[in-house]
Amino acid sequence: MKNIFSEIDQLKAKLDGLRPLAGEKVLKAFDIEYTYESNRIEGNTLTLQETALVVEKGLTISGKPLKDHLEAINHVHALDYVKGLVTGQDNFSQSILLDIHRLILQGIDNDNAGKYRTVPVMISGAKHLPPQPYLVAKQMEDYFIWYDENKDNLHPVELAAEMHERLVTIHPFIDGNGRTARLVMNLLLLQNGYPIVMLKGDADSRLEYYNALEKAQVENDKDTFLNLIAAKELDSLHRILSILT
Repeated sequence: MKNIFSEIDQLKAKLDGLRPLAGEKVLKAFDIEYTYESNRIEGNTLTLQETALVVEKGLTISGKPLKDHLEAINHVHALDYVKGLVTGQDNFSQSILLDIHRLILQGIDNDNAGKYRTVPVMISGAKHLPPQPYLVAKQMEDYFIWYDENKDNLHPVELAAEMHERLVTIHPFIDGNGRTARLVMNLLLLQNGYPIVMLKGDADSRLEYYNALEKAQVENDKDTFLNLIAAKELDSLHRILSILT
């Protein structure tokens, strides 16, 4: 992993040399694309263009569920919240996690928005069985203890990937775990000056993502997932640099 981290940091240094970014308005389009892809992973049926129309123009797409519209709007609000935390350098905490989740489920499931689950859950098609609800609070406490102990010792990309994988493994919420975990990952990346990792929602990419997560959860082999996140971070750096230069 040292080689890929070295390459990532070399590209980040080039990006740092271009700050303040002259192409911020162009990069805003990435927010819409990230929202589209993250929701698409979870089964949202809006296209990229439809997502842009819903978010930017406030339009309603005929024939598409209200839930899909709310997921797009909520995700952009949650991403804006995350970006607002970057400038203040707020330390990631349980209250921030719950705020992100609350924004994700706002108007969709208000009873469970921003709250840990109190019922057992199963993940369709997965071998991993999330912990029973009475274990969630303790495992989430351990989750934040692990973060405090490792936040200054790991490469930021590795830290972000770990916090992503650990959160979806605990699966502390009834719904919205994946979107929340991806936003947590990107909050930690942004706070360390790295661009957002965009995981694609097409069938092949989604399967690669889920398989890498399951390998970490079932076999305790995190290398595949870490390599996936590092590769996607490289993709983001190359893409942004190509636009700005």
